[in-house]
Amino acid sequence: MPHFEQQRINCFLAAFARRQAARTAELPGGFAAYDDALFHSRANNQVVIETAVDPGALPGIAEEALGHLPHRLVSVLDDDGARACAEPLIRAGYTHSTYLVMRHTGPVPAPGAAGEVDLDALRGPLTRWWRGVLPDVDDEVVRHLVDRREARRRGADTVRFIGARTEEDEVASWADLYVDPATGTAQIEDLITSVAHLRRGYADAVLATALHVAADEGCGTRFLTADAADWPRQWYERRGFSVVGRQHCFERG
Repeated sequence: MPHFEQQRINCFLAAFARRQAARTAELPGGFAAYDDALFHSRANNQVVIETAVDPGALPGIAEEALGHLPHRLVSVLDDDGARACAEPLIRAGYTHSTYLVMRHTGPVPAPGAAGEVDLDALRGPLTRWWRGVLPDVDDEVVRHLVDRREARRRGADTVRFIGARTEEDEVASWADLYVDPATGTAQIEDLITSVAHLRRGYADAVLATALHVAADEGCGTRFLTADAADWPRQWYERRGFSVVGRQHCFERG
């Protein structure tokens, strides 16, 4: 990926984290984002590293910023920087996950049988999905993970929730779409299908609709992130996405 485009995507990701936060604190190489109302959501209470930082100092920086929380999440947007930071963070007890930045480079599909849905329509399906993923956590944790979508509305100029419904009008598959028309950048995030509705084309409908809407908004850079170690990356590749970069997450607790 050309350097300027990599910088555009990294700037978009950092700006989204800043804008959705209830408050931020500047740190060497980046910032901490906080939302006390979503205490259990790691994505809403994390350290984001944007530029070069002393790798050996990063565990201490993260501890000072996140020491009041039961968890730690450090997101490093620069691939080379993350590789330098990995060893000291792992020594400090963090696990390391790599996420692929995948840009849509295929033709823009026609809109699928999906459309914009409101958060109320997603609460039931989201709650059931998180209950399946985290069966042992208490109700407050699940509530925070569902309610954090409301905070995401602050993250970009345009935030839409795209969903595909069953004949019974239940939302079967959904995703977020974040759009910055000024830079022509759009991110598709958290594409999920309810377990009861897998392999019926609902996710394809949501993805096609999100891509079509982003293109209509003038976004030539359309991207998402996918776990480097999980199967959806191949699913996205078959739908016109290609890997153009990497970002890294380090978690503890």
